[in-house]
Amino acid sequence: MAVNLVKGQRSNIETNSFNVGLGWDINSRGESDLDVTAFMLDESGNTISESFIVFYNQLESADKAVVHTGDNRTGDGDGDDEVISVDISKLDSRVDQIVFVVTIHEAEERGQNFGQVRNSYIRITDKKSNEEIMIYELDEDYSVEKSIEFGRLYKRSGQWKFEAMGIGYMEDLGFFVQKYGLEV
Repeated sequence: MAVNLVKGQRSNIETNSFNVGLGWDINSRGESDLDVTAFMLDESGNTISESFIVFYNQLESADKAVVHTGDNRTGDGDGDDEVISVDISKLDSRVDQIVFVVTIHEAEERGQNFGQVRNSYIRITDKKSNEEIMIYELDEDYSVEKSIEFGRLYKRSGQWKFEAMGIGYMEDLGFFVQKYGLEV
């Protein structure tokens, strides 16, 4: 049975190979393109290099441990809108955490924010059985935010864990690239 997480809650990851699925529904009319990005960070909280950012324009990490299955530009349909596969056994030894950020593409130009998004979640499923291990459903009102740190995987004493974050920002993808130690 899946663990239902609340903001700030943490849970152990007991499998090496899993999918991180993110989903949402759009309230507004017109085009809305939400994108998930995985930032692979070292123990100081910086991205190891540009090849350790996985997103719609770079679908695989340098170590091939983190793979984005592709950009969903509409968010239509049931189930996960975007999925990132993780294989912990392949992770570069420098990777200490992976942060999952969702941004609204061209939010400023389109006048969009997460107040127009509902039913947002991040979940982890076992890659072999497809069984849901844990889920975090965002229940806050992000009425002005253009991006959200949904959650992160991190390593403590050799054990990988997941933390439900749900931290909203009024920033675009470039902000996170800089926040995590690289230049835009």
